[in-house]
Amino acid sequence: MTRYIVEGGRRLVGEISISGAKNSVLPILAATIINNGFSTIMNVPFINDFKIMMKILTMIGCKISRVGDIVTINSKTVDTINIPEDLVREMRSSIILMGAMLSRCGQVKISYPGGCEIGPRPIDLHLKALKQLGVEIKESYGFIECKASKLKGNDILLDYPSVGATENIMLAGVKAEGITVIRNAAKEPEIVDLQNYLNKAGGKIYGAGTSVIKIEGVNELKSVEYTIIPDRIVAGTYMTAAAITNGEIVLKNIETEHIQSIISKLREAGCKIYSNCTALKIVGPKEIQAIESIKTSPYPGYPTDMQAQMMALLTISNGTSLISETVFENRFKHVPELTRMGANITTIDRVAVIKGVKKLTGAKVTAKDLRGGASLVLAGLAAEGTTEIDNIFHTERGYEKLDENLRNLGAIIKKV
Repeated sequence: MTRYIVEGGRRLVGEISISGAKNSVLPILAATIINNGFSTIMNVPFINDFKIMMKILTMIGCKISRVGDIVTINSKTVDTINIPEDLVREMRSSIILMGAMLSRCGQVKISYPGGCEIGPRPIDLHLKALKQLGVEIKESYGFIECKASKLKGNDILLDYPSVGATENIMLAGVKAEGITVIRNAAKEPEIVDLQNYLNKAGGKIYGAGTSVIKIEGVNELKSVEYTIIPDRIVAGTYMTAAAITNGEIVLKNIETEHIQSIISKLREAGCKIYSNCTALKIVGPKEIQAIESIKTSPYPGYPTDMQAQMMALLTISNGTSLISETVFENRFKHVPELTRMGANITTIDRVAVIKGVKKLTGAKVTAKDLRGGASLVLAGLAAEGTTEIDNIFHTERGYEKLDENLRNLGAIIKKV
């Protein structure tokens, strides 16, 4: 099994360019199915989730070529409505193929999705919304079969601003007859990115980034070239790496507007941060300050995907910090692993109390999920001695060349 070995105690210094957003590229790749033509997608991160999505698209008949971070997809040759079960079980985001396949073929058969086990993420919001667009749904033996002779626009109110459900409605609604309105829509930057891609291909979608999205159905989408936005969680992770090592890092190719909540909390921890629209310099503090309270919430709140990394930082702060996880109920799997490294963390339901310790010490630990794995790498960078992290396939689902990028900043880390 592949693992990272990290020697702690090195100050990270240097410059890094941030890759395309994992949570944008997956729905946009799904959307390429709809246009029955060619899509050229740029700034694509070469991560495990991308590789899984490529396999899925290939197995349903798409022809794909890749040169560096540019991927061209010919979706004219889609020839099946069955999404491969083993691949769906590897990746949660595969559920957004439902909306895309219904737009393209009027039907789809897909198994329940997999991904990180960070608590129940029911897809009932997706199914309820698709039914409102005229989709007939049968569930049996772990599979979902969806059929629609004609997709029809409707007014849909989401019970929760779910990113995946918002994306599925956009993908199904872009070619539906009439007008679809999504109320209480997710506002994440990745939703705006999907709207921009679909509109560039000929869609008529308005309001992404607000709580109300309006979709005027069109007859077809055309071939398109599109560049993915930078990954705000990857940016936040490297910023936290600078903070935890008292380092000094310049991040390029970022959207600073997308990471304001992360910037705010890192400043509270004592970091100095200077930025313009597309670049940022962060200087880590000599002494990390405790943060009274962090509460994860949907965008523009503090991202649940940055909770574990921030917790790693606060383990060596100068006081007691509180983190409330409101998005996923099982997202503290990194806590026992950080504790093995000497952290003092107590959890009660969805609240973690972190009492800062003088230092962490290297240990053998296991990544239980994607962001938890990243938090252990960060803890290893600051710890005394050697940290071994196994199960890193989780981490590689969302970070491209993590070990190589950290080495370029002065870390001692290798993948074995």
